[in-house]
Amino acid sequence: MKNIFYYNTKIGRIGIEENGSAITKIYFINNDEQEEILEKNETALLKEAIKQLNEYFDGERSSFDLKLQPQGTEFQNKVWKALIEIPFGETRSYGEIAKIIGNEKASRAVGMANNKNPIAIIVPCHRVIGANGKLVGYAGGLHIKEMLLNLEKNHPNS
Repeated sequence: MKNIFYYNTKIGRIGIEENGSAITKIYFINNDEQEEILEKNETALLKEAIKQLNEYFDGERSSFDLKLQPQGTEFQNKVWKALIEIPFGETRSYGEIAKIIGNEKASRAVGMANNKNPIAIIVPCHRVIGANGKLVGYAGGLHIKEMLLNLEKNHPNS
């Protein structure tokens, strides 16, 4: 069973979805977007997820303790696992992630997998930047990516 609930956070409105045992998606809700027409049901797992996210936004948490089940291809899941290994407050380039997963020529494919990450923030795709150090692409917008990176830089001991 799929459950979803929407929350107002320091970075804007988000939706969190779970399947009864694990978090499956986080949605960024832009002002001009409608929330998905799904039955809203705030479960204990969703309450725990938003609690941990709010602790992260408040600079009190640097890692998450939630069961995750992102749905994607084998390659995407490999990339997403590599993203989780990027330490809090650090960044990696798309090329570095490609090398980590054992396919150094796959930086573009890593970028596409990063773009399809269904569990943003918790699977920290915001920690992936361009080879030149520039911020590139983020589902929630570059302003949110910058906000998350600054939050981590300003709370290094969380």
